[in-house]
Amino acid sequence: MSTLLTTKDVATLIATRTLPRCLEDLAGRIRADFLRWPEFEKSARLASHSKQGVIELMPVADADFYSFKYVNGHPQNPHIGLPTVMALGVLADVATGIPLLVSELTLTTALRTAAMSAVAAQALARPGARSMALIGNGAQSEFQALAFHHLLGINDIRAYDLDPAATRKLVANLARVPGLRLRPCASAAEATRGADIVTTVTADKAYATILTADMVEDGMHLNAVGGDCPGKTELHRDVLLRASTFVEYEPQTRIEGDIQQMPADYPVTELWRVLAGQAPGRRDAGEVTLFDSVGFALEDYSALRYLADSARELGLGQPAGLIPDLADPRDLYALVEASRTVGVQGEVAVPARDSHALCA
Repeated sequence: MSTLLTTKDVATLIATRTLPRCLEDLAGRIRADFLRWPEFEKSARLASHSKQGVIELMPVADADFYSFKYVNGHPQNPHIGLPTVMALGVLADVATGIPLLVSELTLTTALRTAAMSAVAAQALARPGARSMALIGNGAQSEFQALAFHHLLGINDIRAYDLDPAATRKLVANLARVPGLRLRPCASAAEATRGADIVTTVTADKAYATILTADMVEDGMHLNAVGGDCPGKTELHRDVLLRASTFVEYEPQTRIEGDIQQMPADYPVTELWRVLAGQAPGRRDAGEVTLFDSVGFALEDYSALRYLADSARELGLGQPAGLIPDLADPRDLYALVEASRTVGVQGEVAVPARDSHALCA
């Protein structure tokens, strides 16, 4: 039986568990799965690009579960009343292929992205970091702010967006969070001045320079989230030349991340190796570290496993009705005959079908 989780179901889950706990749980799941990195069958996502944006499929699997996410990125969508990012995902049983869970991932993607940012910062930022510049105050900004506040102790956030209304939205939404100060800034330069961590989470599909080298200070940790497809960057290449760069899955980030600007031999370290103790993270207090985050399918696998377990524990979701219930699994045609019989009896209106169409 397949379970369907809607956006309302996931919102109920968050309200029941609380947002801080969900972020902590997701961060723990992601960290644990990254430590199992060699066990997963991995590939870069399959992307279809257009002038308006991108639509992607993101698969990953281990010996027990297969998952994928369908996700888009269309920066102009808010002008027509749609989110920039919309997503859904499937978690399937490897042994049988049955889809166990079909879930919304629009809200969940914001959660898992923020949790992933926090996992990276815990490994790479200076101990005791308390201030963060948050550049790009759109749909994911609250989740980033709360993840850094609850999981790293960030209590001072300097917010900047080209659209002042976006910053006002962010400040209003988080005004009642205990111990968290938000300060609107007039420029990215003002926001980054003196910050321990800088998070960039912008939406425009363009070669942008949200952050330039003169804005980067010794010891900063840079959390670059918005550069996530070919032709979409946030950092000037001089920032990359100065920083020690860490990535999720190198073959994907070379194509989609800010390092797409750099030659093929530009050095990077996959984050799982740092978490597993196989490679160093931050070497000293003055080092500039960069997490060039594009979002990887393993994070969605972690999120879908978390959703499946939580839905079962909390009694959320409903049967999806996607897999036929057959007395004889080899007799798929029985469904057609059963529906036709019910239609004749008048219990269910079944549209008449051309016999050639039934055989197609």
